[in-house]
Amino acid sequence: MDAQLRERLLDMAAEQRRVHTELTQTGEIYQGRPLAPRLDEVIRRHAAALEAILEQHGWPGKSLVGEDGSHAAWFVLQHAIARPDLQRRGLLLLRAAVARGEAAPAQAAYLEDKICFWERRPQRYGTQFDWDAEGRMSPWVLEDPERVDAYRSAVGLGPLQEKIEQLGRDEHRPADYERYQQELVAWAKSVGWL
Repeated sequence: MDAQLRERLLDMAAEQRRVHTELTQTGEIYQGRPLAPRLDEVIRRHAAALEAILEQHGWPGKSLVGEDGSHAAWFVLQHAIARPDLQRRGLLLLRAAVARGEAAPAQAAYLEDKICFWERRPQRYGTQFDWDAEGRMSPWVLEDPERVDAYRSAVGLGPLQEKIEQLGRDEHRPADYERYQQELVAWAKSVGWL
């Protein structure tokens, strides 16, 4: 086990969570699409660091950095939305790690769905939510709504309806849904998702 690398990954994930919490408490989290500038800077810095780790080690799995270190690597990658190249490459490495028992299947499911969301394709596992026209947080378009719970169960996730009930409405929903969608797509194009 590489204790130093594990600590580095845990520190990156902790910093992202801390900054996200701070910005949520001040309301700044919703200033900037899709990320507040301060959080965007942290995530971009961590994405570059993770890219170097992937170059050197491949996916940092459980045997290299422990279960929590591997989870932290996934957390950093999952939020690196301004780096489609890194997320796509990371998904391949993560899937291979899952096959070797070095990472949790749900992590690959979340990342696959995240990529589908930004590529504006239907998702398989229903892990990605977005505002709908009625102002509710709803699952992004599903590949197969009839089988989504079976897909979720296969990777260790609970029923989608439970997650839907947890999210519901939020006071931070966009005032202008059409404009929100246009800005989201424009941003996705600007970083190379579309």
